[in-house]
Amino acid sequence: MKKIGTIILSAILAISMMTACGDSGSGSQAQSGDQSQSAEASEGKKVAKDGADMQTSDKSMPTRKPAENGTKINMYFGDTVIPGVLNDSQTAKALIAKLPYTQKVSRYSHDFCGVTQDLPYDKDSVHYGWLNGDIDYATDAPYFTILFEDEESSEKYGHQINIGVITCPLEKISALQGEYEVRIELAQ
Repeated sequence: MKKIGTIILSAILAISMMTACGDSGSGSQAQSGDQSQSAEASEGKKVAKDGADMQTSDKSMPTRKPAENGTKINMYFGDTVIPGVLNDSQTAKALIAKLPYTQKVSRYSHDFCGVTQDLPYDKDSVHYGWLNGDIDYATDAPYFTILFEDEESSEKYGHQINIGVITCPLEKISALQGEYEVRIELAQ
């Protein structure tokens, strides 16, 4: 009996990971859920671009500009280093306090994402969607995620808190495939 319960719990966790992290958007259940979240986002909910300092001239680079006085980090995906800057949010500060930190992530359709430890957050920071290049904490699992594409259709995804942005071309991370034990360190 315990074995069946464990199998069911594992299946539920696997399904929830695939739907919260980047999915293909196929399947009737995902579509109906996306429609209700999208409707909520269009009804005055906070979205990623609200108040964001953005650049829109170079689509090969992250949309969000890094925080001027942010904390510079390096994320090691095997031999590939993805640099970034964390902002001064409560959530980012909690992650910075853990550095160096190793986070398991997997490649999905528009991000690298993995279940992480609970981090504190200000409910006023929660929003829908992301900007390409964002490093986010999603409160619904919790998830650590680096988003590299699909910002134009991202407002159907809620529970996001921006904690930073990568500072290299988006292609550097979008070209990676598979799973990684990502080491996150302060940049020297």
